Amino acid sequence: MTTLQRDQDLSVPRDDGKVRTSRKTWGSLPTGPRRALLLLALVAIWQAYVSISGVNPLLISSPWDVAKALVEGFVEGRLLDATLITLRILLLSMLIGMVIAAVMTTLATWTRIGEDILVLLTSILNPLPSIAILPLAILWFGLNTTALTVVIANAVIWPIAINVSMGFRTVNPTLLAVGRNIGLSGWRLVRDVLVPAALPHTISGLKTGWAFGWRTIIAAELVFGVAGGKGGLGFFINDARYFLRTPEIFAGLVTIALIGIALDLVFSYVEKKTVVKWGMKSGT
Repeated sequence: MTTLQRDQDLSVPRDDGKVRTSRKTWGSLPTGPRRALLLLALVAIWQAYVSISGVNPLLISSPWDVAKALVEGFVEGRLLDATLITLRILLLSMLIGMVIAAVMTTLATWTRIGEDILVLLTSILNPLPSIAILPLAILWFGLNTTALTVVIANAVIWPIAINVSMGFRTVNPTLLAVGRNIGLSGWRLVRDVLVPAALPHTISGLKTGWAFGWRTIIAAELVFGVAGGKGGLGFFINDARYFLRTPEIFAGLVTIALIGIALDLVFSYVEKKTVVKWGMKSGT
């Protein structure tokens, strides 16, 4: 047995009769525990900096103070209400953006003029920061959630449309030929061939669209406080800043981070159960 084979075996008898166990490496640990350990390390570094440096609490709060502010914010309802308001607006905007992106990419697949319209609008609007059109949306719709929904939907449409369109264009020509040979065309070809084959690109587009929409709504609430009659997470953070409640600022930021982690886990689960399971992407 070679040395390489011995190292690969978890339990290999040595020449002296003892059992030698292969050494565990960082990469051999499951993904969840690895990232949890890294998160704990970051929190420990954060706590060590606050304890050792003697930094002013108005500038940086300790993890313990942030944890207390987080729990109090959810128990009292202020942080919970702000989170629910932001998520409600964001999910509605995501749904609108997904529908518009799906219609545009489908038309672009069917017709040349649809493709030209998609390419032109993507070239114009995708590089434009969505928060930049918020003042115009406020003039059109007023200082309310409608203006914010329009802005977020605009941020979501283009990354989804770009990724789905790329997925449609990179579908194996053999699959398209088989679909046409069995009589599929138009909507049925899109539904039964293009959409399943472009699923990895679609999920990637949804992840990017979610990130764009998330940043846009927080920025809009921070700058304009636009969330109807009540404030969302961005408003909560800005209000805490105004009254020098630093732990609440960090609590709002931690809430944003936790939601981001949760959504990343959801997307990873969907990928594992679809594109990885179907052999369209290697698992991690």
